[in-house]
Amino acid sequence: MATGQLFSKTTQALFYNYKQLPIQRMLDFDFLCGRETPSVAGIINPGAEGFQKLFFGQEEIAIPVHSTIEAACAAHPTADVFINFASFRSAASSSMSALKQPTIKVVAIIAEGVPEADSKQLIAYARSNNKVVIGPATVGGIQAGAFKIGDTAGTIDNIIQCKLYRPGSVGFVSKSGGMSNELYNTIARVTDGIYEGIAIGGDVFPGSTLSDHVLRFNNIPQVKMMVVLGELGGRDEYSLVEALKQGKINKPVVAWVSGTCARLFKSEVQFGHAGAKSGGEMESAQAKNQALKDAGAVVPSSYEAFESAIKETFDKLAQDGKIAPVKEVTPPQIPEDLNTAIKSGKVRAPTHVISTISDDRGEEPCYAGVPMSSIVEQGFGVGDVISLLWFKRSLPRYCSRFIEICIMLCADHGPCVSGAHNTIVTARAGKDLVSSLVSGLLTIGPRFGGAIDDAARYFKDAYDRNLTPYEFVEGMKKKGIRVPGIGHRIKRGDNRDKRVELLQRYARENFPSVKYMEYAVQVETYTLSKANNLVLNVDGAIGSLFLDLLAGSGMFTKQEIDEIVEIGYLNGLFVLARSIGLIGHTFDQKRLKQPLYRHPWEDVLYTK
Repeated sequence: MATGQLFSKTTQALFYNYKQLPIQRMLDFDFLCGRETPSVAGIINPGAEGFQKLFFGQEEIAIPVHSTIEAACAAHPTADVFINFASFRSAASSSMSALKQPTIKVVAIIAEGVPEADSKQLIAYARSNNKVVIGPATVGGIQAGAFKIGDTAGTIDNIIQCKLYRPGSVGFVSKSGGMSNELYNTIARVTDGIYEGIAIGGDVFPGSTLSDHVLRFNNIPQVKMMVVLGELGGRDEYSLVEALKQGKINKPVVAWVSGTCARLFKSEVQFGHAGAKSGGEMESAQAKNQALKDAGAVVPSSYEAFESAIKETFDKLAQDGKIAPVKEVTPPQIPEDLNTAIKSGKVRAPTHVISTISDDRGEEPCYAGVPMSSIVEQGFGVGDVISLLWFKRSLPRYCSRFIEICIMLCADHGPCVSGAHNTIVTARAGKDLVSSLVSGLLTIGPRFGGAIDDAARYFKDAYDRNLTPYEFVEGMKKKGIRVPGIGHRIKRGDNRDKRVELLQRYARENFPSVKYMEYAVQVETYTLSKANNLVLNVDGAIGSLFLDLLAGSGMFTKQEIDEIVEIGYLNGLFVLARSIGLIGHTFDQKRLKQPLYRHPWEDVLYTK
């Protein structure tokens, strides 16, 4: 066990198992104390490497992340404190690994519930190798104005109130981390503050004892008096009693053992800590308080009188000239995080993204204001979800059903079309699902599947301008533009596309109006008079019928309809639908374990 000061203003630590808040609190404390270097040298996250961005005052810094304890210690040989935020399941093994590193002198174990057998092994190894273990079940420790472990002393506001940004004259040790915060405040009110404070932890077998730290404080010249807060259970306080009796401590000790209320209960009571359970009269708070008092410690009559006892002891030392007045300093202002400042209304900042279709804040996500639970409970289908996310409103059921029919009919059109072919070739090249899907989607355009928007756009313009089919088709011909939605490589006037017939039948039976579709049929009649393959194809059918859906539902203004067509909503329907088939082709090729595709040379015309 070390016999003097553990920490200084240059102490650096390695932090095991990354936790953003405790590390940031350490760095904020560093800045408050005027440290030149951050107290966290490196972070250890098993299996991960890289950097973590955090703030050191106003400056953003990158702290190295290492995958092993050994690598971190090798990279940061001056870091001699190991702060272990591992769970109770792995805290012992990682702590032992740290203790075995020659550069590590102090290990703080935050986790509660570390097996007692493991704790005993850690204690034995640390004592035999002159190292210090703080914990398990500890919040850590602090040297005022120099260094702190993790969440010790809580928030910056509490640290400032307790004057922990500069050293005082009091050494403090406690079993309880929560009560440490209370005592830091008490001590700051009636003395010049803490020099060093340690919470040894509430487990039955702490890595270091109350007396270990009091003896250490006794050897630190800047510590003029000690304050000890024990608790019922165990016999740790008696080692302090023996040290006092043997004259090993020559500075005033003000002590109190909490848990005197235990005698009010008829049966044995387990308090908050694993070690806070009286196992007999000697382990009672009353017996320990009396023993400490008999050994020469200042022990008040109650916890309420603890503050007065601390004040009287400090005032006497000051009167005797043993404590020089501490020069007060004004700590720097810790820059406030933007999120915190925004929440408190201190600043306003522009947003970088606008979303009107969904909201993932609150208890559950919402689509266009409709909670996810309502979507499920009301039996919404895929078409209803598309209506919420694409059109920002809940469309009538016949509309959402039409959307679903379009998706089903356009999901796939066999392996020979360009999109499916690209996906198949990519999948056979051993590429992943996303790459195979995207290679197929990239073929969608004016020549393949991308004509729905154009068909809707041209049909709408012609109908709204009262053009006859003849005027429309011949006008397009003069401009050198093929009529989108008309023409098929396979289908003919005497062999219509079954998908088109299904869509038209559904619309006639369910839509209030099919004026745009009927206009498209009239255009088809004219084009068939010119060539038997100039039939209304599925792009033209969906494009014209979607115009009827938007106009006939009464839920969209003319401006909204124009915007929907212009943005490309309708092609989005084909992209969504065809993704289903392209994914299927990817899985099919991988399931069949098809080899790399090579196009047959006999299918290529080689020419000069």
